[in-house]
Amino acid sequence: MINSSFQYPIFGPEIQCPHCRQTIPALTLTDTYLCPRHGAFEASPDSAELVHLQSGRHWRLWNDEWYRQHTHPDGIRFEIHEALDRLYTQGYRATRVVIAQRYKELISTYLERSTPWRGQSDSPKPRLYGLPVEFSPDPKEEPCWDVINFDLEKEPGAPVRYPYFRLFE
Repeated sequence: MINSSFQYPIFGPEIQCPHCRQTIPALTLTDTYLCPRHGAFEASPDSAELVHLQSGRHWRLWNDEWYRQHTHPDGIRFEIHEALDRLYTQGYRATRVVIAQRYKELISTYLERSTPWRGQSDSPKPRLYGLPVEFSPDPKEEPCWDVINFDLEKEPGAPVRYPYFRLFE
């Protein structure tokens, strides 16, 4: 008698598509999931990653959420920019961004650096989209940073729908 868990890829009989979040089935006796909109995703038991076969994009799972694993700085920068836009439309503003340590070398040339005033000994503070940037702790200390890409620190703010009209109030 064959254990039915061996018939499916490592993430089980179905997952949510990382692109559209639609529930998609596993193909029995393979390491593949098939989304009708986005095509095939192959599960890698060795790396615990999901690979979109058409684009070659890699995804990892943390707390039932898929996180894309970036190989180019534009990918992580675009993802942070989208998250900032979503935060702004919800009436919040970000005060700081913490980026996973594994992206430090990849993104460091794209960070804005402010030079200290003459006579001050402060080291330049990296910024991205005007926000202070810090890098995550070691994933051995906090395992989530082995999967997630960044975190935005936010503070509540009044929703600003038409910021230019404030000049005339």
